[in-house]
Amino acid sequence: MLLHNFFQNAYVTRDLKHAQALLGERHNVTKWVEFEPEMEVFTALGGWGPCHLKVGLAWVGALQIELIEPISGNMEHYLDYLPADPSDKSPRLHHICSRVPDWDAARKEVTAKGWPVAYEGGVDGCSFVYLDTRESLGHYLEYLWMSDELWAYSGGT
Repeated sequence: MLLHNFFQNAYVTRDLKHAQALLGERHNVTKWVEFEPEMEVFTALGGWGPCHLKVGLAWVGALQIELIEPISGNMEHYLDYLPADPSDKSPRLHHICSRVPDWDAARKEVTAKGWPVAYEGGVDGCSFVYLDTRESLGHYLEYLWMSDELWAYSGGT
């Protein structure tokens, strides 16, 4: 299933509003759905613990752009992708995402194939796992299951 139903490029940034303005100015990406999850997540480095993020989602045709500003908690896997210069607020590619129709089947496949999990969690109506595909792709790969209601809220059709 790896790379099936690909729909999203995700970027990390030190400043969500700055990155949104930059994409609006340079690429005419202007309609954003924003949220600020605080959730319990698993990371390969930190185990289970809280994570707080600011997130913006926008659609460009059939491609969703996700911007992530890490705030606190289990977020080590994001920090390595941020620019070394703390004043650089530009976005950096972090992962691509594939939507899966059956979360249990996708999660069983991850375990059966022994794919290394870097990050995993979810909120009501949404479950995700980031696979550590940096060696083969240069970035993480996310499997995402989302309820139809949440998918529609994010702008998906």
